[in-house]
Amino acid sequence: MRLTDLNKYKTKTCIILTFFLLTFAVSCQQEEEQVSLSYLEGSPELSVSVMDPVTRDLAEIRRSGVLRMLTHYSSNTYFLHQGIEVGFEYELLKAFARENDLALEVNILGRDENPYDLLNAGEGDVIAANYTITPERENIVSFTRPYNLVNQVIVFSDDLENKPTSLEELVESELPITVGRNSSYYFRLHQIKQKGYDLNIRAVSEDLDTETLLMQVANGAIEATVSDDNMFNATSQYLTSLIKGPIIAESDEIAWAIRQNTPDLESAMNRFLQKHFRFTADREQPRRSEFLNVLRQRYFETGPQIAEYFNPDWHYQTTGLISPYDHMIREVADSMDLDWLMITSMISQESKFNPGAKSWMGAVGLMQILPRFSQIDYDSLYEPETNLWEGARIIREHLNHYAYLDSLNQWAFALATYNVGQGHMADARRLVIDQNKDPNEWENVSDALLKLMQRRYYQNARFGYARGIETVQYVEEIINRHRMYQRIMSVAETRGGTRMPGTIEASMLMLH
Repeated sequence: MRLTDLNKYKTKTCIILTFFLLTFAVSCQQEEEQVSLSYLEGSPELSVSVMDPVTRDLAEIRRSGVLRMLTHYSSNTYFLHQGIEVGFEYELLKAFARENDLALEVNILGRDENPYDLLNAGEGDVIAANYTITPERENIVSFTRPYNLVNQVIVFSDDLENKPTSLEELVESELPITVGRNSSYYFRLHQIKQKGYDLNIRAVSEDLDTETLLMQVANGAIEATVSDDNMFNATSQYLTSLIKGPIIAESDEIAWAIRQNTPDLESAMNRFLQKHFRFTADREQPRRSEFLNVLRQRYFETGPQIAEYFNPDWHYQTTGLISPYDHMIREVADSMDLDWLMITSMISQESKFNPGAKSWMGAVGLMQILPRFSQIDYDSLYEPETNLWEGARIIREHLNHYAYLDSLNQWAFALATYNVGQGHMADARRLVIDQNKDPNEWENVSDALLKLMQRRYYQNARFGYARGIETVQYVEEIINRHRMYQRIMSVAETRGGTRMPGTIEASMLMLH
């Protein structure tokens, strides 16, 4: 049954308020970290050490089946909202990946990690992080055609007594402006300074992204920063003390950054983006597709309404950093000696954390248990904890069956068996043996599962045809998501706690 209008309103209100309280909590935490804020010296030059990019264009990416995204963990690029992966950059790039039959792997930038070095080293294929096209960056990477236009604005707190309204007043105020060392803002401020405006510029490590610096302004840790106006509009939905100051750059083009030796990837991305963003003949006004307008409204214009968008029909009972069920998953996983983040990744893949989910094959609940293969009462399988225990028991049995393998292969085989069944897995391994290859290597078995979709192979298999492509993608997406979850936990630890954009405190659910 759909939510009533009142419940929809409460859902929106709850999300907005919890984002605000979350931000307040982070801000309070950051106040304690003010003393560790270190400013960097030096001329405005990009710090890059890997200048020779690996060879990995669209053909190689398609062979791997995975497009690797480099981004920040923030409320407009990529974050988890009650276990669901969201964010403007994530959704836009996910649409491109889906159109090209690719899985999207997210690589979150950690402390002191250089996105350009990671890109050229092959750790990612595209930087999707609200990047402005600048001459300095174009010396190192290539950019796709733009998908957004933004203005760069000075941002300060409403508590500031004398609020500058122009560059001249900004100079007179001697207001320190704190920005990331490798950011386009840093270069733009220095360009203005070279024109005779003696601005007070302070550079910090780029792992303090724009959203983090806006939070620092809101809580008084720093006096001012620079933001794109779309990010300011989004953040000011929950940081209401922020004030927009003078514009320092107009109509900057935002695009994806890719390696300079990937012309085929660039062409494919440009074809995709042209469908969603283009200029009028006079280049005065941009025209956006309905899809892009929806994303802009969702993340930059009307505030966070993500819960209603993804699933308005049910409520979460608990919540955590990664998912709504972190505590429960940890408890069950620990009792069975399982990796709780891997179980969480499985649940995301199986049901997107919806305990009422039911597949076309009749699998139900968080971990999509097939009732005919379980001793648990059917109705009880819809209970989150019961379903979780049963799913954990099953995956534990599969892991035990492959206990003689190394950890990565053990998990890959167990996940594949959970998805496709023991019979098809046995057929795949027999096929690997027939080809004189090692049946204990996932790379070989995954190839065999794909072959079981072809008549000349499955007609001789004991269990017949298997949808191998689904199983291979299932395993790879879970393992990739597991790596991403590990990175999120690592980033949370470096930020001094577990509160990050997109997480919601359980107590706030009473507002529903």
